[in-house]
Amino acid sequence: MRNVFVETDNVKRFLSALTALSQRGAEEACLVVVDGLPGLGKTTTLKNWVAQTGSVYLRAKKEWTPSWFMNELLDALRVHPPHAFQKKYAKALEELAGRQASAMLENRTFGLVIDEADHVSSKSAILETIRDISDMIELPTVLVGMGKVNDNLARFPQVASRVSQKVRFKKATREDVKALIGARCEVPVADDLLDFVLKVSAGFNREILEAIANIERFGLRNEPDAGGLTRTDMAGQIIINDRSSNRPIKVPEVF
Repeated sequence: MRNVFVETDNVKRFLSALTALSQRGAEEACLVVVDGLPGLGKTTTLKNWVAQTGSVYLRAKKEWTPSWFMNELLDALRVHPPHAFQKKYAKALEELAGRQASAMLENRTFGLVIDEADHVSSKSAILETIRDISDMIELPTVLVGMGKVNDNLARFPQVASRVSQKVRFKKATREDVKALIGARCEVPVADDLLDFVLKVSAGFNREILEAIANIERFGLRNEPDAGGLTRTDMAGQIIINDRSSNRPIKVPEVF
């Protein structure tokens, strides 16, 4: 499978939200909330954005404290953390501000991404620390969760008021599936098999990629014709594993 990043509809809406963030009115309103069910490509999208922009990626932990969070932030910045929390905070601000300034000179966005933010979106101490960092240097900060972040933030108006953009990742469209197969699959795929992938994957990127891997494995052993691999070609073959039961789903032999 080709290792390329595909701009699906979700990706485009996320990038549009970042553009809107850069044009915001209130300078301190620089939080972005990205949420959606697992398997829709949120982490992949954010890690790609981080790699492209030189931003910082953290994965929140259920038991995070402000000090633990600051240690992981400084570690991601490749800075040895001082002992006192105040010094950690000051050093993190200094490093982030310096990288943000460099990014501005290069006309690129620099930000902080906190994945699995559901773990911390109900903890005032962590949220206040994140808000303080974001406020102090007007740093774009992306909180990524699985649907609870917005609801939890409603309990903290001083934080919720800083959220200027909300992006909910949705299930893949047919055009998304077509783009993913076209860019990543090393064998051509016919429309009827593409539509079957959309159906059995239920629009989840994770399952779509699994299907592409199985299609490609079969196609490389059995060269398809010019029209691409069809459902008939793959009849009886495993296409994905069902996410609820983990049982294999096969392409039916009778349509």
